[in-house]
Amino acid sequence: MLSPTEVDFALEDFHADQERVRDFYHQVGILEDVLVPLAQHHTADGAHSYYILFDNAATYGCPGLPQLLALHLERDRERRTFDFQQAPLPLAAMARSWLIHRGCPPDALVLDPELSPLPADEATRALEQRLAGDGDHYAMGYSCTRDGPDDTVTVVVLRALDERASSPVRVVVEEVDTDRWTYTLREGGFDTVGAALQWCEDRLAGEADPLPPVRPATAARRPPGTAKPPAPRLHSRSR
Repeated sequence: MLSPTEVDFALEDFHADQERVRDFYHQVGILEDVLVPLAQHHTADGAHSYYILFDNAATYGCPGLPQLLALHLERDRERRTFDFQQAPLPLAAMARSWLIHRGCPPDALVLDPELSPLPADEATRALEQRLAGDGDHYAMGYSCTRDGPDDTVTVVVLRALDERASSPVRVVVEEVDTDRWTYTLREGGFDTVGAALQWCEDRLAGEADPLPPVRPATAARRPPGTAKPPAPRLHSRSR
């Protein structure tokens, strides 16, 4: 649990229709006293704010729920109105990806090192960068976060939106070393959702085999004389 830090959403004198105000209160405002801003970016004109927030209350809710909240605030400074989008997500890299695809500059969100553990190695950094940039290629099907003192781990099952992708189902695992205050991020490839979920169940029970490697991408075969099909339009999905 992190010490709560005041979050300034800079919405004084801004308004929205009654439904959106109610949505903001129930999805964000009611948590204001337990949210910790791990990273935030504000555009120079004040029209957009992007946050990665740690939700201290999540650990006391249903076991396994995501503990991070990605939030995008939009302000119309002339009309003094606001709107927002939010998504509970299990990994900071996924929160970054979600915000990047809503207009946040890719390098603008840097996690506060006093509040968030540091990457333990280059493999973690490389996978984080790829997840942040390619997050809209996958839909999250399952996640579980466990913050036990002896095993702080998050497992996430992702499904490729492109059916031609190699290893169409991925498992991403984040393990935190609370003594060194570092974390590792690793990825494995699976052919079926069932196999991925079984691996996650085994990992949470402390009995998992090593993650299977992600198969390298291979070019899809097409009959001679046929044109290459257009690339699919991919969209991010948080659930």
